Order: sequence, then structure tokens, then C-alpha cells
Amino acid sequence: MQDKDRNMELPTDPYMLLSVVNTKLRDEYSDLDTLCDDLDVNRADLEERLGAAGFKYNAKTNQFR
Repeated sequence: MQDKDRNMELPTDPYMLLSVVNTKLRDEYSDLDTLCDDLDVNRADLEERLGAAGFKYNAKTNQFR
């Protein structure tokens, strides 16, 4: 992973956040824990932010829905 990706700021808008996270999960990461570790993001915070907009992580499909 490039340093610029590791230090990227995730969007605050929940729909933009959903798009970025799901794209990264689809294209770059095998699961949410790996994404969070690599991007230095707190998983619980990310799930809470997306959960507040009605989205929940599905490990089977590796995406928020």
C-alpha cells in the first residue's frame, strides 16, 4: 500500500464514506479488519459512522449494505 493511501482522510459524508470503503473492500482488501489496520482506522468508529446511516458490514460479501 502506498503511504498516501495509508494517510488518506476518509470522507465525513456517510454516503461518500460508504462508496470509498466498499470500493476499497472490493478492490484492495479481503476483509474489514485488514482495511482498518492498513488505513489506521478504528473499526468500531467506522461501523458506528456507517451504522448511523443505516449500513451494516456483511463479512460474507465483504461490503457494507
